Amino acid sequence: MWDKEFDTETYVYGKEPNEFLKEHYEKLPKGKVLCLAEGEGRNAVFLATKGFDVTAVDISQIGLNKAKKLAKEAGVEIRTICKDLAAFDLGEQQWDSIISISCHLPPEIRIPLYQKVEKSLNKNGVFLIEGYTPEQLNYKSGGPPVAEMMTSADTLKNELSGLKFTVLQELERNVCEGINHTGLASVVQGIAVKSL
Repeated sequence: MWDKEFDTETYVYGKEPNEFLKEHYEKLPKGKVLCLAEGEGRNAVFLATKGFDVTAVDISQIGLNKAKKLAKEAGVEIRTICKDLAAFDLGEQQWDSIISISCHLPPEIRIPLYQKVEKSLNKNGVFLIEGYTPEQLNYKSGGPPVAEMMTSADTLKNELSGLKFTVLQELERNVCEGINHTGLASVVQGIAVKSL
């Protein structure tokens, strides 16, 4: 599915980073960053231009090839890993930050992944996330067609109980991220820290 989505010259989610990430990247500790479901690389490349050591993981090799091309255009390097997140080993105490932008997964994949996120962050590591809430089904600006693949602030707090949220909010915002995410949207945003 995702190889087909990305198999075009156009960057379907644009080349600019997600606005929430752009506003808050300075809250990330300098060091190793993992970008989940990174697709065509816009967020990974942005972080690399800011001096982070970035690894992007995605199920689509075509998307990751575009990410490498975008990194080359920006004069930076990123590492890419083509892997299904359901089977991806994040390691333990390996990452200073993990980024999840529009990474919408069914609960049977998302919950175990979030457990891996908690284990794989270093002490004081940061998890930054933005995704659609189930309310997004009432909007026409993108996202999965089923509510269970989206999350709320309460769901994030429950599923990431080992992290301490410093930012956690649901809001409506105008999204302008390529041809597939454009218009008013219902999103949840979070920044969480591993304190232990």
